[in-house]
Amino acid sequence: MSHPAKAELRARALAARDSLPSDVRTAAAEAMAAHGLPFELASGAVVSGYSPIRSELDPMPLMLALAGQGARLALPCVTARGQALIFRAFVPGDRLMLGPLGIPEPSPIAPEVVPEIMLVPLAAFDGRGHRIGYGAGHYDVTFAHLRKTRHVVGIGIAFAVQEIEEVPALSHDVALDYVLTETRLFDFRSSEVAHSLRR
Repeated sequence: MSHPAKAELRARALAARDSLPSDVRTAAAEAMAAHGLPFELASGAVVSGYSPIRSELDPMPLMLALAGQGARLALPCVTARGQALIFRAFVPGDRLMLGPLGIPEPSPIAPEVVPEIMLVPLAAFDGRGHRIGYGAGHYDVTFAHLRKTRHVVGIGIAFAVQEIEEVPALSHDVALDYVLTETRLFDFRSSEVAHSLRR
């Protein structure tokens, strides 16, 4: 069951995001790409992004910039509700297919890869690195699954207007390492709260 406060916070943050004019959204995507990631990218690192839907901040300009720095790109594929996402290699220019949720994803013949860095869409986030997703829990399950065997860096991608004061305790989704917005970088790795949640 979704916490009612959480549903309301999600709706409010998404309404703020939806109200941004398209030119502002485009400029934000370019600004985020220009800032880049807050750490040195290892050559060949697998970075998963996402295909933006509705009014999501488009990570493609950032992904293209990272590919130029030697990253290998991937996009998530939905398998079934409640199941971890899988990731398939994505090369800019690849034709995508509509997945089961109507979100563009790589063809089933694209090789499956395991991301080291995940760019994650979200509805809302707070200053402690907690996110509110869209309610299906895909990313929570995926992080839990992947982090059993490796450290996966989780980077939330959001517009500044999606920041809220606090995600309700016990209802927040997986803690993120960073959030990138068009105006600033949030680094949660040093916070004790984040570390205790991530153990």
